[in-house]
Amino acid sequence: MGQNAMSYTVEIDKVSSAEWSGLMELFEDSNPYQTWSYGAIRWGEENLSHLVLRKGDSSVMAMAQLRIIRPKLVGGGVAYLRWGPICHLRGATLDLQTVKLVMKELHEEYVRKRKLFLRILPDAFVGSPRAGIFEEAFSEYGEVQPGRASADRTFVLDLTPTLEELRKKLDQKWRNQLNRSEKNNLTIVEGTGREEYKVFVKIYEEMWARKKFDTTVDVHEFGRITEDLPGGQKFKTLICQREGVPVCGIVCSAVGSMGIYLLGATNDQGLDSKGAYLLQWTMIKWLKENGFKYYDLGGIDPELNPGVYHFKKGFSAEDMTRMAPLESCEAVMSSLFMKAADFGRGGAQKAASKFKNDVAGAIGRLKPAPKLNQAEPGNPNT
Repeated sequence: MGQNAMSYTVEIDKVSSAEWSGLMELFEDSNPYQTWSYGAIRWGEENLSHLVLRKGDSSVMAMAQLRIIRPKLVGGGVAYLRWGPICHLRGATLDLQTVKLVMKELHEEYVRKRKLFLRILPDAFVGSPRAGIFEEAFSEYGEVQPGRASADRTFVLDLTPTLEELRKKLDQKWRNQLNRSEKNNLTIVEGTGREEYKVFVKIYEEMWARKKFDTTVDVHEFGRITEDLPGGQKFKTLICQREGVPVCGIVCSAVGSMGIYLLGATNDQGLDSKGAYLLQWTMIKWLKENGFKYYDLGGIDPELNPGVYHFKKGFSAEDMTRMAPLESCEAVMSSLFMKAADFGRGGAQKAASKFKNDVAGAIGRLKPAPKLNQAEPGNPNT
């Protein structure tokens, strides 16, 4: 650890898991993707790097958890920072100078010293003051990649109005469905433990068996993550029961100042229960009562997933897009590796999309196009 004339210190890979979890409680912009548990289980603890920025008095200013990718046969690699750095202390405003310092140290450690391609995906929305601060702070080291911005679109619900006002703002049809759900003799069970999550997984697997949708979500991996998280950061599971039988459920993250809708599922018995509406309203009330400022509804895609899009649109939340990545690299091999990885990923996606379009076109020439099935509300994976 070395202290410079600016009276701050930088710690690289010195913090413990327990200390990291404790420090996250100090920040408004803490999120599940920056938890130690998420990184260790999703990417492998041996592939993580942790940077902590402290003032001269040792109080924390900012922190970042990165995934390090170093292929054995390639002389380069990537430092990947998702939804970080964390730098907005509770009870304070986001400070441009703090963001500039943490960006400087991220560049120094991972670009200059380790010769990696640094890719930062900040938790900030296009056009917001927060995004402007990140862009300005990083401008000396690289630039925004605007072509990737539209990939992460979501609805964000502002929780500062009263519950009565939030309910009035709901779309009329959405509110009508919520009213129906409240008359359907449904019971909501809430918890952060293993048993509640096991019930959710059973509902999810029943739904998948019925629908056979493509997904990259591994519900068992999410289960391992929440089991490893410390008590206050565990995922919150809500299960809707009808006459004592679980029929639908949601899983949400609640750290920092924003709740995030992660998973949802409805089984056969829950298709006409309207339980998804009651689950979401119950979550909104819980977030509001526990001081959260926003609720991220977990991503939208109007074209590929119109049913879920229309369900989430009924919250009357703001349609927002997260800002594009910030990138910097000074090593040729790392830059080439990143370009090859991006090309391979993009090429595979384009090929898959072309194949699906070709098949759909061929089927369309043989028979009338069927009506699109509407996904069950609350399931973000169909």
